[in-house]
Amino acid sequence: MASERVQAYFQKLHYAAHILTFAESTATVEQAANALQVVPGRIAKTLAFAAADGSAFLVVAAGDAKIDNAAFKSTFQVKAKMLSPEDVLAHTGHPVGGVCPFGLATAMPVFLDVSLQRFQTVFPACGTANSAIELTCEQLMQFAAAKEWVSVCKAWQK
Repeated sequence: MASERVQAYFQKLHYAAHILTFAESTATVEQAANALQVVPGRIAKTLAFAAADGSAFLVVAAGDAKIDNAAFKSTFQVKAKMLSPEDVLAHTGHPVGGVCPFGLATAMPVFLDVSLQRFQTVFPACGTANSAIELTCEQLMQFAAAKEWVSVCKAWQK
């Protein structure tokens, strides 16, 4: 079962029936890709970072992409420093392996990396280590209330 907060969030949007729950773990990109039988790039991983002022923000990127430190610093004016698992849970309300930009415990900016745009649909988690939802990039932008598309990843281009 997806986290209750995410379930309630999608319930309000009349989209909860689209949440997928798996018997096996989907906590890593590889596990999620295997469970969904898709290429790893279609897994929309949500990464939590510390902002310069001590707050947090999220970047959702393709599963096969890696953070480009120079592009990240140029875009966000801060070095890429991921939050600890404890801080991720405190800020998002979701455990590592189920982090998603939906039903967040605290309001925080969400950015989408352009590495996702090469796919018609992608699969972000839904608050647990065994859930996901298939969304178009437009739906992801809308449902995550994302601020903007950014280009802060590398190693995904053909």
